Amino acid sequence: MTLETWLGFFVACWIISLSPGAGAIASMSSGLRHGFRHGYWNVLGLQLALAGQIAIVAAGVGAILTTSAMAFNVIKWFGVGYLVWLAWCQWRTIPQARDVMPEEASALTPRWQLVLRGFLVNASNPKAIVFMLAVLPQFINPASPLLPQYLLMALTMITVDMIVMAGYTGLASRLLRLQRSVRQQRRINRTFASLFVGAAALLATVHRAQH
Repeated sequence: MTLETWLGFFVACWIISLSPGAGAIASMSSGLRHGFRHGYWNVLGLQLALAGQIAIVAAGVGAILTTSAMAFNVIKWFGVGYLVWLAWCQWRTIPQARDVMPEEASALTPRWQLVLRGFLVNASNPKAIVFMLAVLPQFINPASPLLPQYLLMALTMITVDMIVMAGYTGLASRLLRLQRSVRQQRRINRTFASLFVGAAALLATVHRAQH
């Protein structure tokens, strides 16, 4: 991969990561509920799923998934259901007194649960695999070894996405410290619950490309 090609891919990664989606909503929700240091574990889960999706595309399995209506729909509707469940959990979140720091209040939520949550948000989106299947090959030089190129793209995409999601998480964690009243916290929780429902509705409209 030439430097010019990599720079083009680097710019594309920023555009993709900055585009609001379920991952961004999940990152902001985690920052809002758990603060930055604890909430960032959600981002690690997002990246594990992202790495898996890139590996699927690189292995050629992604092409099979996009041509299988059953596999596509199973993943899609699992994702829709999971986002709706996250919305329900967010809606029912009980506001906490602000004399308790976010990190202390989050001690009851194990890190592995946040990692799993982030992983499921990204892994249950078949649109991501379809998108990568369409975009990643555009930056591949078929005359050169493929594995180093896919590894470089995976490293680039994951690094950029971790930075962007850190921004979303940090922004929401700052908002958390400003919410003093129970009424403010409830309003914010229900706003994020609505965003999860919106993300689920958008995912429900995604259709498999016809071949």
